[in-house]
Amino acid sequence: MSGDGHELTYCDKSIYETHMLTPKNFPILKNNRLLKAARGETPDKLPIWIMRQAGRYLPEFRELRKQHGFFEICQEPYLACNVTLMPIKRFAFDAAIIFSDILVIPQALKMIVEMGDKGPYFPEPLTLDNLSKLDSKDAIARLDYVGKAITLTRHKLEGTVPLFGFSGAPWTLMAFMIEGGGSKTLSKAKRWLYAHKEESHSLLTLLTNVIIDYFVMQVEAGAQILQLFDTSAEYLNKSLYKVYGLPYLKRIRQEVKDKLKQRNLEDVPVVLFAKGASFCLEEQAELGYEILGVDWTVNIESMKRNCNVTYQGNLDPCALYAPKEDLEGYVKDMIAKFGVNRYIVNLGHGIYPDMEIESVKTFIDTVHNIKTH
Repeated sequence: MSGDGHELTYCDKSIYETHMLTPKNFPILKNNRLLKAARGETPDKLPIWIMRQAGRYLPEFRELRKQHGFFEICQEPYLACNVTLMPIKRFAFDAAIIFSDILVIPQALKMIVEMGDKGPYFPEPLTLDNLSKLDSKDAIARLDYVGKAITLTRHKLEGTVPLFGFSGAPWTLMAFMIEGGGSKTLSKAKRWLYAHKEESHSLLTLLTNVIIDYFVMQVEAGAQILQLFDTSAEYLNKSLYKVYGLPYLKRIRQEVKDKLKQRNLEDVPVVLFAKGASFCLEEQAELGYEILGVDWTVNIESMKRNCNVTYQGNLDPCALYAPKEDLEGYVKDMIAKFGVNRYIVNLGHGIYPDMEIESVKTFIDTVHNIKTH
């Protein structure tokens, strides 16, 4: 297999403003490998996508960023659509994921988030004093641009692959909002969990409510699968995660299911990716999520698997720096450990900005050349 992508066309702003924003009459899905794996069926080839697949490692994305700000791309549906299409046009991925960011939710709660040289940051982080200023009323309406981008992208994908929607998880969003950006310890956010329990639960509840409605909106707009990113889970121990993580994650999955049913919408599969939370993979498997993302630190051979759950992961992103033959060996070894049933191939975290395009092609080709029957 060559690793080549699909012949899709990018979206022109003038066209998108008059067409393709009504979420109906979507093209028929041609490649359902990933959805079959999510249901426990065996696809013709193992499905593969990678986290951050539409991003800084792509030269075409870097060119676009010279003309547009990061959050400008997120908030302009035709730009978000085009960036989502970039890796699908280039590679034979089995899914697309809408270009957005987990911090659009704090923005919708009327916090200011900016993109700096070292990543996103909050000029005014969340404190106990300004907690009451969070405004969840009409938050989903303020995220309407994500829904428009999803609807537009479903049409522009022409049924080639299914489309992911996503959100950050409550604890991860809470951590960013309080820390004001990246942190090696999350000590400010964790202080709340120990010293301000009531306020912590109040904030996590508010975020959970918004995430539930945000997920439902994304499915209404056309998302065919969802992923919940709890990328700060690794900063908590099992005791803290059982109080401030798992109950809210369970609520999200159950209430999204309930609300979709109430609206006569399909209950799409949801991936939970709790990075660094291998200390409670068994508990995660009981939360109702169809798919569990596994980070690159997890030893697959010693992992206790739930036969009713599909697993996703977990190649070390740095493995893509390896020579071609070595990389092929790492991928084959990983697949041998996971097996071909109830498995979606991915990295164990997001792809790095300096990754070579040919390494990504090697990864995909190696996966697709593995026999599933």
